[in-house]
Amino acid sequence: MTAAARRTAVVTGASSGIGAATARKLAEAGHHVVLTARRKDRIEALAAELTEAGHFATAHPLDVTDRAAVDAFASTLDRVDVLVNNAGGALGADPVATGDPDEWRRMYEVNVIGTLHMTQALLPALVDSGDGTVVVLSSTAGHATYEGGAGYVAAKNGARVLAETLRLELLGKPVRVIEIAPGMVKTEEFATTRFGGDEEKAAKVYEGVAEPLTAEDVADTVAWTVTRPSHVNIDLLVVRPRAQASNTKVHREL
Repeated sequence: MTAAARRTAVVTGASSGIGAATARKLAEAGHHVVLTARRKDRIEALAAELTEAGHFATAHPLDVTDRAAVDAFASTLDRVDVLVNNAGGALGADPVATGDPDEWRRMYEVNVIGTLHMTQALLPALVDSGDGTVVVLSSTAGHATYEGGAGYVAAKNGARVLAETLRLELLGKPVRVIEIAPGMVKTEEFATTRFGGDEEKAAKVYEGVAEPLTAEDVADTVAWTVTRPSHVNIDLLVVRPRAQASNTKVHREL
């Protein structure tokens, strides 16, 4: 089967972590994967890796917060069957009283507005496919708050509500809307980025937790939901490690 005949899956934030793992899983499931992220070298290396393994993958450097760039990207695609809105992230862990408004703004821009840009730009193609799927990677933070997390919680609540509303508005159209809400996931960059590169603070997030989720664990859930029969919509899938009962209750072996 040629790349043009395959179902095409666009994955944002595909340069590392959950995005890269999801791209691998969807490629293995037979999709032509279009990798997007700001770091050109990362996604080009991943595209080469997948191609070498016999899969179909292309890389397109993209900042999802740049609407003109997103629209230009959308115009290059012949078809879109799946959109995985994974680009996002957390910045800081300050209380509301001292939180940095710029960090709040940046989180909202990428987690919510970036998802909005990509969804709006690709929705016509998703509808035209006759069997489209939109995946929004939110977080358990979008379902329950915790101290020091208000900015990230607010952004992920925005992503969650975007997905819920879109599902209502697309009723009757051939497009599914899926929300995946991971709990504690240990990737190479998430916590480090959140704490401005402070490796010690990042390590404390996972201290004593025997087995936090991995990027591959979350990618498995994304691929599973996307590959269900067309009439099956997994509205919301919450996935946590066994050691985490809630955002504030985690078993640590210290």
